Amino acid sequence: MTLAPYVRILARGQGRARGYTQEEAREAMTLMLREDADPEAIGAILMLLRMKGETAAEIAGFAEAAQASLAPWPGTRPALDWPSYAAGRSRGLPWFLLAARLVASAGYPVLLHGWNSHQGPSASVRAALPALGIPQAGSTATAGALLERGGVAYLPLESFSPRLFHLLGLRDKLGLRSCVNTVLRMLNPGQARAAVQGVFHPPYRTLQADAAELLGLRDLTVLKGGGGEFEHHAAKDIEIFGLRSGKTWTGKTGQQAEGHQRLAEAAPDDPQALAMLWEGTLHDPFAEAIVLSTADLALETLGAPERARDLWEARGALSAA
Repeated sequence: MTLAPYVRILARGQGRARGYTQEEAREAMTLMLREDADPEAIGAILMLLRMKGETAAEIAGFAEAAQASLAPWPGTRPALDWPSYAAGRSRGLPWFLLAARLVASAGYPVLLHGWNSHQGPSASVRAALPALGIPQAGSTATAGALLERGGVAYLPLESFSPRLFHLLGLRDKLGLRSCVNTVLRMLNPGQARAAVQGVFHPPYRTLQADAAELLGLRDLTVLKGGGGEFEHHAAKDIEIFGLRSGKTWTGKTGQQAEGHQRLAEAAPDDPQALAMLWEGTLHDPFAEAIVLSTADLALETLGAPERARDLWEARGALSAA
């Protein structure tokens, strides 16, 4: 079967074109993920959707097909899914990695997964992983074992889905972002019951929350965060969206720091600063507030009773253990 019928649905002209149903989106993405899928048709679909604007049903259908294409998840499943697909041009160091490690230290396995193609080397998520002791999985087959061993792991997109990685990379040829970026945030490769997601553009907060509800996710928090990541600016009280017990929910982040400092101004622009903050050899109240406020949002999403401040104070003993 070709993708031509799915191009026609979107492009039949004024008064006749329409969006996909969730089932049609699932069928279209299933074909797009095939190695023999027509590249011109894929490009047409992605750009027509960008012009029209994606719906929650379309994102959910695409995500269902993408999930179905993944290898079965072996071993320990994550309690929390933490996608990281932001470009991050305007952000500093990825302080949210420390928040993920803090959540994992409380016994909630965290799966980070993603691709950050436009980040400079100093702000790169992957460049910071070794200093923080967060292992990088080579496949889904090893990710579960890494979660069992250390409670947190990072799974690169190109390792667990080369085809989705290819679709994401079409941005370089098309010159524009596509809905694939949003679909990857919904991917949840370890099928965690809870997830946190960052966005750069506010309208995507409700789009992702509505799509997650259609997908049957139980608990979700979506935040307009630093550079599009799930990372809270601790000096701002930001509106957040998502799900609680499978139902639509909204709330506020609260404010844990004073002043108007930018995220990019927190601590030196060196990945080692992340490890130094964790180890206590760097004292930066604003960076610490970013980590704790982000971790508290993740813990609240999980329905966890622990508080980030308590975990932070005990992190030395946890690391030694």
